[in-house]
Amino acid sequence: MDPETTLSALREFCAERLGAELAARFVALARPGFALTAAGPGEAAGHSRFGGRALLEPGTLWPAFEGFPLSLLAILDNDVLAPWLGDLLPAGTGLLNFFYLDSDSEQCDPAAFRLAAKCFGNEPQVGRVIAARSAHAVEVTPPARSSTFAPVSWAASPGFAFPDPWDRAYDTLELGPEADDMARLMPGMHIEDRLTEWSHRPGALGSEDVAFGWPEFPTGSSLWMPDGEDPNLYHHLLQLSSRNEWHIGGDGGWMHWSTPTEALRAGDFSRAIPTPDIW
Repeated sequence: MDPETTLSALREFCAERLGAELAARFVALARPGFALTAAGPGEAAGHSRFGGRALLEPGTLWPAFEGFPLSLLAILDNDVLAPWLGDLLPAGTGLLNFFYLDSDSEQCDPAAFRLAAKCFGNEPQVGRVIAARSAHAVEVTPPARSSTFAPVSWAASPGFAFPDPWDRAYDTLELGPEADDMARLMPGMHIEDRLTEWSHRPGALGSEDVAFGWPEFPTGSSLWMPDGEDPNLYHHLLQLSSRNEWHIGGDGGWMHWSTPTEALRAGDFSRAIPTPDIW
């Protein structure tokens, strides 16, 4: 289905369980996104993948934190994904390369571990997102001491994501006069309890690796934001679940990247930061 048809079916699904008015307000929180899964023959979403080598424009410097090279973790091909995202991205955004300081995998350099321990891993600069125009991007050999993970091409199934029950986005949701004090205290949990058969909703994203949409928090946490910034001003870019090759992002081992929504719409990824569930 196309985005509008899927959203219409989603509203009907939620209206049956929440009532038309609350369902309309709730579905307004939905964000387009993609379930990322290992691609079979002919299923790859362009250059989208976990691991492998970076795809950068010539002359682009490999990102580093305090002189230590970051490691490429993933690439999203927005030339393929953009049609489902509406006006979220400007035309020609191309490829997004996601970097992070690898201090946990079996192949990480001991110096990276010491550097991460020194800064407690909570510096925004330990992660970076670098865009590259597809027509100009070339595969780049990673520098010494940077980890290289086995590439896994991704298939991308479109749908709509909702905030995790613990997300502060629910602070903006008006439940209506019939809601009791407990529902107002935990609006996300209240909504989730009323949505029976939620996993079968139209546009469900059935994957732990997700592009755009909203992040999830297996530890019951929420976005860590630098300097106490409002997470509602940010938009989610990528969620990576725990893998055997590496373990970053807290107790759940899940990693996210987010960027200010205004910067995303302008095609500026220099302000994108890692936003794990728990440091």
